[in-house]
Amino acid sequence: MLVPLTNVPRDYAWGSRSLLAALEGREPAEGPEAEVWFGDHPSDPADLADGSGRTLDAWIADNGVHVSPTGRLPYLLKLLAAGSPLSIQVHPTKAQAEEGFAREASLDADAPRNYVDDNHKPEIIVALSDRFEALCGLRDLDATRRLLDAIGPAAAPLRDRLVDAEGLRQALGWLLGGEAGETVSEIIAALDEAQSTEFAAELANARRVASIYPGDPGVVVALLMNYVLLRRGEGLFLGAGQLHAYVSGLGVELMAASDNVLRGGLTPKRIDVDELLAIVDPTPGEVPVVLPVAVDHGSRGVEAFPVPVADFRLLRVRAGEDEEASLRPAGPAIVLATAGAVTVSDGGDAVELVPGRALFATPDTAQLRFDGDGEVFVAEPGAAA
Repeated sequence: MLVPLTNVPRDYAWGSRSLLAALEGREPAEGPEAEVWFGDHPSDPADLADGSGRTLDAWIADNGVHVSPTGRLPYLLKLLAAGSPLSIQVHPTKAQAEEGFAREASLDADAPRNYVDDNHKPEIIVALSDRFEALCGLRDLDATRRLLDAIGPAAAPLRDRLVDAEGLRQALGWLLGGEAGETVSEIIAALDEAQSTEFAAELANARRVASIYPGDPGVVVALLMNYVLLRRGEGLFLGAGQLHAYVSGLGVELMAASDNVLRGGLTPKRIDVDELLAIVDPTPGEVPVVLPVAVDHGSRGVEAFPVPVADFRLLRVRAGEDEEASLRPAGPAIVLATAGAVTVSDGGDAVELVPGRALFATPDTAQLRFDGDGEVFVAEPGAAA
């Protein structure tokens, strides 16, 4: 059975007025549009597109649909539109989430907390815009020392701390804990004159971030992170403990069904430095770009973005007028259109999707067929979810 879905964009301040609007072929919005959630997460379940006002989680429960042993989808699919940088953040492992959620269970309902559920939040994002900028993972230390050298003497107190991974962790605490206020100010001021052929993109990004978040220690933390520019169709996978921040662009994001976020700068929201340092992975190194690989579903046009987690799998299907594309979903699936017009059918129901529209395919769906001329992304459970 196919159930058409929609949802209202969330209006986080970092959202874009134009990116989602352009995808859907409408005029720019009056305010920021940051994320559209397609799933049954209780924070913002998708709406049924029939005007009834019902949400996907209620529909699943009312119809007795078995989506997982927990009764909820193991993943959450989103459209993400960054008009300005998101907070620098990190997500816990499953064990850390369970321990943290249990630890905070006795807090008053209105008390600040780090863990809103007991799940981990690995995620993949695939660029839909021609450019998608991100900061992800902590850069190789030799490279970071060269970047700090280009900034000049103002960066020496930070450079001297970067002797190994543990020094990197301690440097994060020094920067975010408020002890490095003078050094932070001097590094940010020195960005205007800093020049480097090797790190031109990194310095340009840091100057832009500093203009949006003047004086924020996260500007300097960003200098320790890998700057990545994705082209359309390229992805990034971010596992537990990896520091990251999406900077600009439109993407499809798929993650385990959680909203656990530990923030470390570039945000007016609460930052818990000690908890962030407890879960961050300070191991430096590049975060590899994830490219799609062909999947044998008996038809051309189906690709998967490989990720090392069992909670979810992300597929891309490109339907063309001259060929048929189809796949056998591995369980309850959500199909989201991102280009053109594609009719999705299961042998009974047929739903036409245009960019920004989605549908839920129940777990008893044996085959999905895609006709038309366009592109959709399919979220489904991973191999062992």
